[in-house]
Amino acid sequence: MKLALIGCGGVGQAFLEILRGGRRELQERYGLDVTVVAVSDPVKGSVAHADGLDLQAMQAALAAEGTLAAYRGQAGVVHGWDSLSTIRESGAEVVVEATPTTASGEPATTHCRAALSRGCHVITSNKGPLVHAYTELMELAAARGVHLGIEGTVMSGTPSLRLAREALAGAGICGVRGVLNGTTNYMLTQMEAGQPYAEALAEAQAAGYAEADPTGDVEGFDAAYKLMILSRHVLHMPVELEDIAREGITHLTPAAMAAERSGGAHWRLVAQLARRGAGYVASVRPEVLPAADPLAAVGGVTNAITYETELLGPVTLLGPGAGRRETGYALLRDVLDLARPLGERTAARSAAARAVPSGRGVPDGGWTAWRRR
Repeated sequence: MKLALIGCGGVGQAFLEILRGGRRELQERYGLDVTVVAVSDPVKGSVAHADGLDLQAMQAALAAEGTLAAYRGQAGVVHGWDSLSTIRESGAEVVVEATPTTASGEPATTHCRAALSRGCHVITSNKGPLVHAYTELMELAAARGVHLGIEGTVMSGTPSLRLAREALAGAGICGVRGVLNGTTNYMLTQMEAGQPYAEALAEAQAAGYAEADPTGDVEGFDAAYKLMILSRHVLHMPVELEDIAREGITHLTPAAMAAERSGGAHWRLVAQLARRGAGYVASVRPEVLPAADPLAAVGGVTNAITYETELLGPVTLLGPGAGRRETGYALLRDVLDLARPLGERTAARSAAARAVPSGRGVPDGGWTAWRRR
């Protein structure tokens, strides 16, 4: 299996480290012989070789020089391809897209579209393509008979999507609630202890949990994007960003938070898609959760998700929701999916593509009427 990596930041490098360390197990246990033939990054440059790159030498070059141009490896190494040239020219059968999520979904959506159109399997941890082009990409993957792996887009390495689509298949998932953003959960934990918002944010940035521009996290956009992915991939509901009542945490203060808490309750930024009367409502907002709520038990950067099911009642999964190694593992887990029979993989994704209309917004008649159809 020849693989190309697009995006060699923290997540991409963690994926390469995991792949290098587990190569023998992939071969012996899963029958996968993975060769990385190209890596491309808009800042660090690119490198490619048809016979495969020396991952240890490449990572040493990155550590020493901070650029892929420092990699020499073996004769015949190619430098200078941009991401689309890498997808077209590298001969890769699998493209791993690990660039950062942007509000526009680009350039990741273009990367995914280009790779799928060429008949490449695509694995991504980027939420943008699923927010802006979920149905298109799923239909394209099904039409080309290839796999589109997206596990790392929600809760990082914790298998939230796999739990719903595989372990809870047939259980009748009818709603979802989750603490889906590790940055805000860390900050709320610190603020409950009395730390002001500005200090909690600065600490989160220093620890690498928050970006220099934290808007996506603290205003609830990141959690809303994940809720959109869950709505499409798990509940087959065409929820758009404007359908989600969104409220961030920037207005909260330790004093106001303490006034609302009692009896072991905790503040959490809760993303929810739930039944309300004849339809559904979608929201992301800070809430005070009682101690008995499983979502209240997660502190720091830990995330949690509760699926409401018709046959089992609520089922909750807790685990790390952020981190370069954790997301790198999610990419690896999707690579392992390629060992599954092709028909088994593509049938599920074809069904998912057919289930979600390509038009924007909620269909006429509301979500309940759509579900009945």
